[in-house]
This record gives sequence, C-alpha cells and structure tokens, in this order.
Amino acid sequence: MILLGVNIDHCATLRQARYRDSAGGAVEPDPVALAERAVKSGADGITVHLREDRRHIQDRDVWRLKESCSTRLNLEMACTKAMTELAVKLRPHAVCIVPENRSEVTTEGGLDVVGGRERIKACIDAMNAAGIETSLFIAPDEEQIALSAKLGAPVVELHTGAYSNAYATPARQAEFQRLRIGADLAHDLGLRVNAGHGINYVNISEVRTLPRLNELNIGHSILSRALFTGIEEAVREMKARMNP
Repeated sequence: MILLGVNIDHCATLRQARYRDSAGGAVEPDPVALAERAVKSGADGITVHLREDRRHIQDRDVWRLKESCSTRLNLEMACTKAMTELAVKLRPHAVCIVPENRSEVTTEGGLDVVGGRERIKACIDAMNAAGIETSLFIAPDEEQIALSAKLGAPVVELHTGAYSNAYATPARQAEFQRLRIGADLAHDLGLRVNAGHGINYVNISEVRTLPRLNELNIGHSILSRALFTGIEEAVREMKARMNP
C-alpha cells in the first residue's frame, strides 16, 4: 500500500492572509485541527514546510503538531544551521530537506545535492544522530540520486513537478519515464522512494503506477478539494485513488 502524507501548508496560508499580525486567540482556519481531521480520515502522515520567512506555517504550529499529532510528522525545511537546530529540538519523525526560494509561491524544482554537498551532509549527519529520518527532495536525476545515497540519506522524495506540469503535453511520457527510472535507481541504491509536487486527483492514476513507491506527499490538490467536500472526504477519495 502507498502511504499518504497530507501537506497542510496552505491551510496556514489562508489563516495568515487574515491573521498574520495576530498575537493569538480565536484565529481560523487552524492547521492543527485540520491535521487531526485528515489523520482520522486516513492520512498516514502530516507534512508541513516551516519556511525561513514564516509565510504560512509558524513555529507554534509545528510544536503543537509535535504534541498532538497521532501519526508521523514530516518537517520540510531548508538546509540551514538555524533550521537544523530547530529540527533537532523538535524531533519530528522525519525531515525533508528542500530548496527554498523566497520569491516562489511553492517549492519549485528539486534540491541540488551535488552543489550543496557539504551543507547537506552536515544536516543529514545531525538528523541521523538525533534519530530523525532524513529525506532529500530531488529531481529524478541519476547524479542527484546516487549522491543522496552516498551521503547517507535513507529516503529520497522525487520531485514530480515537471511531470505534473507536462501532463497535458507531449512531454508527459518522457517525464514519467524519468521518474520511473529514478525510482528504480533509488531503490537499487538502498533508498526508500517517496514522491510529491503537483499530484492531483487526475494524474494520481498514473503516478501510483511508479515502481517502488513508499509514500506520496500531497497538499494543494487535497486542500482545494476540501473546500468543496470537506477534508475528510478529500483525504478518503485520494487514498482510494492511490490504492484502488
């Protein structure tokens, strides 16, 4: 069975649009309450990206999730000293190291493991020492996958954004083949294979056929569907389409 990690960042995006300067009190919507409902409806994990500029998820959110979440908490984060120190204190089940560009709306592109080798290795070592599982969010490129394994990361999350963006174009099959080859290579190198970015209720029928998949992390599409159906039905439907 493929596991589902539900990314709740954009629940916090909506909250911050109205309550960015609030010191507390009754603010809505509450990402932690949303996470609880997602888990009750079948989510196998909750993913949040604590960005350096705190544009959506806040520090108090991750600490509340750590205290209350009854399933796996996956913290997406930039590879910086400050975020590494925070993760070691928080001790989530897993961290996913992602690239971070302050001008982007959401994470665009995979982590450059080759270019950031020393920084990424230091972060992986710190997570391993703290007993935190580390995943690297990378494009399905041979060099990036091979170095991820060499640096000691137990998991890679293959960036499915290029495939998702090409879904309605002639480039779709080439992008899917890149993901397929990348998943096989990662598995052969002893890595566990997750995937995420741009996965929705349409392309999931093909994404789910990728080999070696352990977990899919999906946020925007589930929260968009939840506006019409509620988070419970949105999670149940995605799980059903992932594992028919």
